[in-house]
Amino acid sequence: MRGTAVYTGVVTMVLRVRVSLPDRPGVLGQVARAFGVLGADILQVMVLEREGGRAIDDFTVSWPGRFAAEELRERMSVVPGVRIEGVWPTREVPGSSPDYDLLGHVAEGADRAFVTLVDAVPDVVGAQWAVAIDSRTGAVVHGSWQAPGIEEMPDLTPLRPSAFTEGSLHLLSLPLKDAGLHLVVARSEGPAFHPVELDKLVRVVDIVAKLARPAADRTVA
Repeated sequence: MRGTAVYTGVVTMVLRVRVSLPDRPGVLGQVARAFGVLGADILQVMVLEREGGRAIDDFTVSWPGRFAAEELRERMSVVPGVRIEGVWPTREVPGSSPDYDLLGHVAEGADRAFVTLVDAVPDVVGAQWAVAIDSRTGAVVHGSWQAPGIEEMPDLTPLRPSAFTEGSLHLLSLPLKDAGLHLVVARSEGPAFHPVELDKLVRVVDIVAKLARPAADRTVA
C-alpha cells in the first residue's frame, strides 16, 4: 500500500508534513519534540522557504498505527506560531535520491527518456501521478501507474511551467517542447505545490530533454 511499511510487526505510514513555523532559534527543536510525543519518527527535513520571519519546512516522518490528520494538527498547535499546511502519504525512501535515479535511468535509455520521466517524476516532487500529453491534440500518450484512466486531459497546459490548483487537484504543468509533449504532475492530497518544487522539476525536465537529444544534436559547453 502506498505510504505504508511494516517494522517489527508494527504497521507505520510514511507521511510528508508541511509545517509553517516562526523562523527563530529553538522552534525547530520544539516541533521535533512535538513529533516525538506523538510517536512520529522524523526521517528527513527539507527547507522550502525562509522569509518574513517565518519558515516553511517539509518533514518526512514515519507514523505508527492509524493516522488522523486532525489529531496531528491539534497536537502540533501546542507549539506557539506553528501551523500544519498539509499532510499526505508519500513513497519517499529517506536518504534516497529519486531525481538522480531518474536521470540515471534516462541516461541508460535515452530513447525512452520521456516515458521514464512520466513514470518516475511523481516521487521526485511528492506527487501521486503524472501524464504526458500530446501538445497538438491534448491526447494522453503515457501515464504513470496511478494516473486516472483517461484519454484526454482538460486544458491544463499553460505555455510556461506553472503550479496551480484545479478543483481538488494540485498540479504542476511543464511544456516538453522538443518532444511535442506537455507534462502534467498531480496530487490530490496535501498542500499546493511550492515554487521550490516547481523549480526543481523544471531543472530535472531540462536535463532529461538534453539527455534525450540524439548525440549529434547535443552541444558541449
